Amino acid sequence: MSQPPVTPILDRVRLPSDMKGLSDRDLHRLADELRAETISAVSVTGGHLGAGLGVVELTVALHAVFDCPRDKIIWDVGHQCYPHKILTGRRDRIRTLRTRGGLSGFTKRSESPYDAFGAGHSSTSISAALGFTMARELGSECGDAIAVIGDGAMTGGMAFEALNHGGHLGKRMFVILNDNEMSISPPVGALSSYLTRLYAEAPMQDLKAMAKGAVSLLPEPFQEGARRAKEMLKGMTIGGTLFEELGFDYVGPVDGHDLETLLHLFRTLKTRATGPVLIHALTKKGKGYAPAENRPDRGHATARFDVLTGAQVKAASNAPSYTKVFAESLIDQASRDEKIVAVTAAMPEGTGLNLFAERFPRRCFDVGIAEQHGVTFSAGLAAGGMKPFCAIYSTFLQRGYDQIVHDVAIQRLPVRFAIDRAGLVGADGATHAGAFDIGFMANLPGMVVMAAADEADLVHMVATAAAHDEGPIAFRYPRGEGMGVDMPTQGVPLEIGKGRIISEGARVAILSFGTRLAEVLKAREALAARGLAPTVADARFAKPLDKDLILRLVAEHEALICIEEGAVGGFGSHVAQFLSEQGVFDRGYKFRSMVLPDTFIDHANPEDMYAVARMNAADIEAKVLDLLGVAVAKRA
Repeated sequence: MSQPPVTPILDRVRLPSDMKGLSDRDLHRLADELRAETISAVSVTGGHLGAGLGVVELTVALHAVFDCPRDKIIWDVGHQCYPHKILTGRRDRIRTLRTRGGLSGFTKRSESPYDAFGAGHSSTSISAALGFTMARELGSECGDAIAVIGDGAMTGGMAFEALNHGGHLGKRMFVILNDNEMSISPPVGALSSYLTRLYAEAPMQDLKAMAKGAVSLLPEPFQEGARRAKEMLKGMTIGGTLFEELGFDYVGPVDGHDLETLLHLFRTLKTRATGPVLIHALTKKGKGYAPAENRPDRGHATARFDVLTGAQVKAASNAPSYTKVFAESLIDQASRDEKIVAVTAAMPEGTGLNLFAERFPRRCFDVGIAEQHGVTFSAGLAAGGMKPFCAIYSTFLQRGYDQIVHDVAIQRLPVRFAIDRAGLVGADGATHAGAFDIGFMANLPGMVVMAAADEADLVHMVATAAAHDEGPIAFRYPRGEGMGVDMPTQGVPLEIGKGRIISEGARVAILSFGTRLAEVLKAREALAARGLAPTVADARFAKPLDKDLILRLVAEHEALICIEEGAVGGFGSHVAQFLSEQGVFDRGYKFRSMVLPDTFIDHANPEDMYAVARMNAADIEAKVLDLLGVAVAKRA
């Protein structure tokens, strides 16, 4: 492991107020040291490296000029915030990033008063900044609000809703468009092309500025013609026009790594700005660290690594990831069905659809950070006779829920939802945990909801979804490696609404939905050693329920336990509702449901998070013993 960098200027900065006495020359040195410290820290913890390196100079300039925490800096998504955390009293804990009990990988209000607004999802910063702005206007003790939003995040509709509202209100606020031509994957769409043109046409910005000033110098008879010429120039060059038409003064493009320019610009704006201002800063993701700059994703997310070489330290994989299994299964189905298409929202690598795009480039669509549009776009594809697979993380699919209800479910359109990152996801913590999709999908009429118990099951669920044309269907699977089970050569459609018995036992039945099945089987082994081996069943479907299987388990056992990697209101709640309607509880039948607790679980490794949720094998064993009234020594 390399030694921490030598940082004499950074050592003098515990809080942003310590920067106020530094000269501009010292601030340049501070930026260099901050970049080195960020690289060193992430090499130890892993995490989001490239985004933070791209905003080092912006971070230094913002904290040098503005007065946080009274002034509010809102970092969109939060991937950019590691340098900010180092400068705001958390340097001594920066090497605990994303570990149990350590710093969050995102901004988090409960962690520091300098984290003005929590973020894990994209495109929210401008809305939050406008909220702070109007709180100030209404008498709150807030100062300036500054949103720092990436060009990828600007593809999210919320960002434009907020710009439109902010321009309408006309109050002083600042939006910094951190344009690095890269979100997680290369940005897509017309906005990316528009920003590229702004950069390419930067010399026209000088002409435009000259035209603005020249009008008043002309003789009166010529001024009206000059004004018309100026407006025509705006239309021709496009530079800033989009943002200006939304009511923002546009400044840029500026070099986001030129600290001298940034300091001058921010000082000027702080002194003179009266209304909403958008600063268009051009940056480079991974700036200043060649291994990050040279990676295709510019070092977006990384495991622990060697600082000198950039080589990542990754544990050897024992089984394929669920994401890769999904992608390869979908490719197999698409090779035999030309109507199958794939849709994702700015996460082709994260969902595995980059592999699909390599094979079928015309049939793969990345809609940008726009989950709402992605869902309705998929609905339109389905209405047009295609077979869309809409692959979105559980936590991001929440953003498209209205569209799932109105544009998919009500119209009974056969959109296939591939829900990645189901359950607890580890270091990304609560913002990325897939806790709610079982509940919010299974309560929709006509929606089929499946969960894979292992990677082989996932192959069959992809085939099931491909064959299902009667309405919408969803299947969920977790982040990480599979179980290492034998894989089928080809997926076979499952019978809709039918589960399976895994192991026959007695007294207690455990009905599992999803990948907790592996922990259930471990618990069964421990219970078998006590002479209490339960029956284990895999539900496979939360909707429609396998009612025959459930009634059989109830009839043959004195107690039933359901378990799922989701919040209350999901699979277990549907089972309980069904049993209640059948009058099963009228005779005192014992039933329990193991779900995620009614709290947001902080980041840790997944096993520790499930221990907090009390859903690991030992917890399942204890639940069975407690239900049967068997005394057992409590764990420490």
